[in-house]
Amino acid sequence: MSPELISVLALVVMFVIATTMPINLGALALVGAGVVGLYVAGMSEDDILGQFPGDLFVTLVGVTYLFAIASNNGTVDWLVRAGVRAVSGRLVAIPLVMFLIAALLTGIGAAAPAVAAILAPIAFGFAYRYNIHPLLVGLAVAHGTQAGAFSPISVLGTIVSQVLDKSPQVPQNDLWLFLGSFIFNTAAIVIVFFLFGGPKLMGRREGDEDSGGGSEAASASRPATAGDAGAVKAPESASDLRLTMHQGFTLLGIVLLCVFTLALGLDVGLVAVTVAVALTLISPREGKGAVDKIAWPVVLLVGGVATYVGVLQEMGTVDFIGQGIAGMGTALVAALLICYLGGVVSAFASSVGIMSALIPLAVPFLVQGEIGAVGMVAAFAVSATIVDVSPFSTTGALLVANVQGMDRQVFYRRLLAYGAVIVAVGPLSAWLFLVAPGWL
Repeated sequence: MSPELISVLALVVMFVIATTMPINLGALALVGAGVVGLYVAGMSEDDILGQFPGDLFVTLVGVTYLFAIASNNGTVDWLVRAGVRAVSGRLVAIPLVMFLIAALLTGIGAAAPAVAAILAPIAFGFAYRYNIHPLLVGLAVAHGTQAGAFSPISVLGTIVSQVLDKSPQVPQNDLWLFLGSFIFNTAAIVIVFFLFGGPKLMGRREGDEDSGGGSEAASASRPATAGDAGAVKAPESASDLRLTMHQGFTLLGIVLLCVFTLALGLDVGLVAVTVAVALTLISPREGKGAVDKIAWPVVLLVGGVATYVGVLQEMGTVDFIGQGIAGMGTALVAALLICYLGGVVSAFASSVGIMSALIPLAVPFLVQGEIGAVGMVAAFAVSATIVDVSPFSTTGALLVANVQGMDRQVFYRRLLAYGAVIVAVGPLSAWLFLVAPGWL
């Protein structure tokens, strides 16, 4: 068996173990990088450790550190209240507001699971109180987290950009990457709106609702659970939008992050760390504990996978994979297979890990120029993330854990069915609109 094939099989084994057991894929990848690098590729320890992505480490730490501070000092809650106030009593706007807030938070650097963990209980509280279908608000949060997931300053957007920066011969377009994900997830939530009772909300206002919360049918069908007692309910009022001093500084910091990184081209990680440290110096009490809330599992995941992929690149596996994909037949068929590979695997594993591992493996295929690289990268990004509504993914699991107004097992089965449809249709749709026409 060739060294290239051994390294690929090792990667498959890592994904299987990380999916079936509570082990961080990044930790497995670091072990794999050491074993494969030393005993299969014949690399030195310095060469292996030199593959660790220091720039990506700073970016992940910086953006999640800043978001942790924003969550600690109530800035995230303020954004939610501002969005709720924008509803102005119109119940039909609640799913839209949840979608837009989720997109905004992931777009400024928050990890999708963190956003889902914050917004899902709030969204389900509204659904329970105003008799809105739980799948409508839950999927609004889930698709919203993916709609903003590929902004130039987001975690996933930065990962894709930095991976492609190492292959300058592959053209990239950050705007199309972001728009591709945003448009597809917006289309998905429009369909969800009509599938799960959205039109029935038109014309209904807050004052028309029973303040008791939820419908009698929903209450009767939902067994009491220990988790319900601590469930987060919708806020009674969103009228208090006064900012504290530190919240104002945090919003200013987020604006400056966008300006310095998008307009001036500075490194997003360094700017985010600078803003976070400045906010902590201004108010140490507000920043207390923020470092503990940095997404260290994600940092380990991305760092480990990127290190292993670096080993694969050094030993020639990436070129080996690219030539294999190119030999499958037509370029369009190969592109479709790549999209489905990303979608199916990501439905059961981390999207961050999938993006980090598979985009570098597809680079040699993109270099050949038989299909548009910009469209292919955008299609793969959509395929690997839109499936995160699956209850086996972190975001989907958070929805199941926080649901109100519907029996949890019923919700799980319906979310599983919806996720299966997305896995079947999502990659194909992304391929049809972004790759097949050949205009990107």
